[in-house]
Amino acid sequence: MKKRRLPDGWTLITCLCFLFFLVFFLYPISRTLINSIYDSATGTFTLASFRKFFTKRYYTNTVFNSLRVTTLATLSTTFFGTTLAYIARTIRIRGKRVLDIVMLISVLSPPFIGAYSWIVLLGRAGVITRLINRIFGIEFAGIYGFAGILLVFTVKLSPLVYLYISGALKNLDNSLNEAAESMGCIRIRKIFRIVLPLILPTMLASALLVFMRALADFGTPMLIGEGYRTLPVLIYNSFIGEVSQDYSFASAISVIIVAFTTVIFLLQRFVSSRVNIEMSSMNPMEPKKAKGLRNVLAHAYAYVFILLELLPIIVVAFNSFQNTEGSMFVEGFSLNSYAKAFDSMGSSIVHTYVYSIIALAIILVIGVLVSYSAIRRPSPLTAVLDTITMFPYIIPGSVMGISMLLAFNHPPLLLSGTPVIIIVVYVVRRLPYTIRSSSAILKQISVAVEEAGQSLGANPARTFTKITVPMMVSGVLPGALMSWMSIISELSASIMLYVGSTKTMTIAIYTEVIRGNYGVASALSTILICTTVIVLLVFFRLTGRTEIEL
Repeated sequence: MKKRRLPDGWTLITCLCFLFFLVFFLYPISRTLINSIYDSATGTFTLASFRKFFTKRYYTNTVFNSLRVTTLATLSTTFFGTTLAYIARTIRIRGKRVLDIVMLISVLSPPFIGAYSWIVLLGRAGVITRLINRIFGIEFAGIYGFAGILLVFTVKLSPLVYLYISGALKNLDNSLNEAAESMGCIRIRKIFRIVLPLILPTMLASALLVFMRALADFGTPMLIGEGYRTLPVLIYNSFIGEVSQDYSFASAISVIIVAFTTVIFLLQRFVSSRVNIEMSSMNPMEPKKAKGLRNVLAHAYAYVFILLELLPIIVVAFNSFQNTEGSMFVEGFSLNSYAKAFDSMGSSIVHTYVYSIIALAIILVIGVLVSYSAIRRPSPLTAVLDTITMFPYIIPGSVMGISMLLAFNHPPLLLSGTPVIIIVVYVVRRLPYTIRSSSAILKQISVAVEEAGQSLGANPARTFTKITVPMMVSGVLPGALMSWMSIISELSASIMLYVGSTKTMTIAIYTEVIRGNYGVASALSTILICTTVIVLLVFFRLTGRTEIEL
C-alpha cells in the first residue's frame, strides 16, 4: 500500500500565512461587502445604500471632489517630482545630499502634519496670510478648501515621485543619451524620445502610489477641507457621525472605493506590463556642472523644493517651543508644550512605539516567509497568497478600519477596543513594503548557495535561518524601515479603531489640532519627526548606505 505523502514544512507555513490573511483581510472585506447590501432592521438584502449614494447629488459630488483633487494632485506631483529628479540627476546641485534627506523625511513624516503646518502659515490668522493682507491690502481668507488640499498633497507627495524617478534614472544607461545626441536628438526632444519612455513604468508606479495615498488621505481634507468633502471624510462621518450613524451606507461607500481603486490598480499593472523595460546601467548618468542661467534655474528649483518641504518641519518645531496659556501662544519660549504632551499624552507616545514594534516584528516574520515561499517554493497556493498580500496596498485605511470593526466587534473574535485590532491593521496594511523588498533581494540570491549549505549537511530549516535570512537582511531592512515609518504615522485606519486606552500619537495630534491645542500638537509632531530623523541616521550608520531605494 502506497504511503500518503505528508505536506512539507513550507506548505504548512504557506497555509498558516494564507489563514492569517483569510481571517484578518478577506473576511473583514467580505463583511463590508455583505453589510453594504444587508438591512439589519428587516433582515433582507437590498441595494438601498447604493441607490442612496448614486441618486443624491450631495454624495456623487463627493466622488467628483475626491477624483478632482486626487487626479490633479497626481498630475502635479508627477510633473514636479519627475522634473526635480531629472535636474538633480543631470546637473550638479550643491547640497544634493541635503535635498535627498529632506525628501525622504518628508515622505516618511505624517501627512496631516503638513496640513496643520500650512494652516499656521496660510490659515485665516496665518503668518503669511497676515503678511499678504497687510502688504496688498486684501482680505485673503487662507488656503481652506480645494486649493489648500491640492497644495498640501502636491508639496507632501512630490518627494515620493522624486525618490522613485531618481532610482529609475540611476539605472538608465547614459550610452543611450550619448547615442541620441550624436544623431541630433538633444535637450527637450531627447527627454521625450529617450528618457521618458524608459522611465515610464516607474512613473506609472509612483503615480499610482500618489493617487492611492491622496485618495485615502483622511487628515488633510478633514483639517482644511471646510466643506470640500472627500470620500474618506464621508466614510468617517457616516460610520462615526456625531449626529447619525449609518453602517450600511458607510460600507457601500467603502465597496465603491475598493472597486474603483482595484480597477485603477489593474489598469496600471496592465499598462506597465505592456511598456516594461529592463535597464542595466553599465554607463550611469552622472550630474554635470551647468553654467549660466541654466545653472541658476536648476539650483533655484531644487532650493525652492527644499524650502517647501522644510517649512512644515520648521513651523512645527518652532511652535513646540513657544509659550502657551491654555490653547493660545504667548511671547517667549519654554518646554511647557512638551511637559503637557508627556503629562496628558504620555500613554499615546508609549502606545505608538510598542504597537509599531510588535507590528514590525510580525511583518518581518510573515514578509520573509511569504516572499521565500513565493520565490523558492512556487505553487498555485503561494501565487494566490502573493497576490492577496499586495491587495491591502490599494485599500484605503478608513475602509480597512470599517472592515475590522464590522468583523471583530462581536464574539468569537471580539477585538474592537483592544490593541490587537490596531496592530493587526498595521500588519495587514504595511506588509506589502516588506514583501516587495524581501522578494527583490531573494531573486538576487542564487539557489546554489542554499544547495551548497544542504550538501554540507545542513537541513533546509537550518539553511534558511543561517544562510538565506542573513543574506536577505540588506534587502529586507529598507522595506522594514518603510513599513515602520508608515506605521507610526498611520491615522486613517486607527482613527476608526481607537478607544481612550489605545490612542496613539497620530490620533493625539489630530485630536489636539481639532481642539485648538496647537502647542501640544506641535510637541507630539516634533517627537514623531525626530523619531524619523534618528531612525534614518541609525539605518544609514548601520548599513553604510547613503540613500534608500524605493
